[in-house]
Amino acid sequence: MTEPRARSDPPVSGTQPQEADVLRHMLRSPGYLKALAFCALIGIPVSLAAFWLLVLLHELEHALWADLPHAVGLDVPPWWWPFPLLLFAGIVVGLVVIHLPGGGGHLAASGLDTAGPSSAALPGVLIAALAGLPFGAVLGPEAPLIALGGGLALLFRDLAQVPATPQSVALLGAAGSAAAISAIFGNPLVAAVLLIEVAGVGGPQLFAVMLPALLSSGVGALVFTGLGRWTGLATGDLSLGLSAPVPHLDVPDVLWALAIAVALAVVLHPLPAVARRVAAYVAARPLVRTVVCALGAAACAALYALITGRSPAEVASSGQATLAELAADPRAWGVGALLAVLLLKGAAYALCLGSLRGGPVFPALFLGAAAGVLLSPLPGLGVVPAMAAGMAAASATALRLPVSSVVLVVLLLGSSAMMPIVILAAVVAFVITELLPPGPAPAAH
Repeated sequence: MTEPRARSDPPVSGTQPQEADVLRHMLRSPGYLKALAFCALIGIPVSLAAFWLLVLLHELEHALWADLPHAVGLDVPPWWWPFPLLLFAGIVVGLVVIHLPGGGGHLAASGLDTAGPSSAALPGVLIAALAGLPFGAVLGPEAPLIALGGGLALLFRDLAQVPATPQSVALLGAAGSAAAISAIFGNPLVAAVLLIEVAGVGGPQLFAVMLPALLSSGVGALVFTGLGRWTGLATGDLSLGLSAPVPHLDVPDVLWALAIAVALAVVLHPLPAVARRVAAYVAARPLVRTVVCALGAAACAALYALITGRSPAEVASSGQATLAELAADPRAWGVGALLAVLLLKGAAYALCLGSLRGGPVFPALFLGAAAGVLLSPLPGLGVVPAMAAGMAAASATALRLPVSSVVLVVLLLGSSAMMPIVILAAVVAFVITELLPPGPAPAAH
């Protein structure tokens, strides 16, 4: 008769004992614990640097697109306003690409990158971000923030004379990037999930397991939500019972959300491929062709202002501020303005992805929200579900990061009530995007 196994012993069979032993050994190693403590300390200066960079970007953008027009007696920027600003952006970014180490940072046409640049490349990253984003580049600040965080972490490692092992480089780079990126999203969970997906932890197997889990959880949430409303019975949950009114999902919301996901996946699927073609075009003559692409984006913003009579800033820049305005008053946008902003901001987005420096997240979210508002008059479809499905589908299609898209959209909505259709839209859009024929490979830069 065998003796009973102690409760603290690992299971007898399977791979779990080896994995558990490896994890315990890693956690007990002095080198890993020191790296963990160093990562915690790095978060302080990196977060401060990211905060002040965001403040500077915001203040510059407000000065260029609001204060300066008011100073010359204009209520809104005129149609020609984007041309001198984006001309300056194109010239400076082109010079940075040619003359400074690191080429101004990662090119957004190839997606986000978690690798921190060298300390010598950080000045170029900051100059390209400050010269491009506030001046009207249709990009977000997340890519420069990731580069800033990872680069500063590696710089502090060198100053502290920490040994540069592959493990320490990976740990410190990820820690610095996460601390910086959480500043723009205002949530450390989004930063962690985003970096896990961008870094490709787990490879294709992660997506193979994650997509069915996401999809089934979304369907399960719909079933439980429906059953609770139909029967009046409760099973108990972890919600806080907020007093704010929460919109209820109906069957038409779900069906239209799936249709929106399919439509946006098909329409937006070529956008990254177009951006990579732009990047290949710019790589041959970086200075001249960066300026040409920047002026092309300016032309898109100017044409939008001429057609609609609205501000060209709604096409220029990342769309982060305009997204808040759209969500606050979607009825202020007519059908013509929504169609124009989708077409022209999408074109400017592709040009900037392949030429200037910045991140792809916020323009994709804005395009999805605008598409949702445009389609919200469909029978039985509400504005909030339409925007939620649009943002989830557009970000999953443009970024190829379904889980990050779900977390980010739910965070932006400020409520989990739309989470089921956010999950369904993100998964459907991601699967369709992956099944469609791929475009050309990313251009070397």
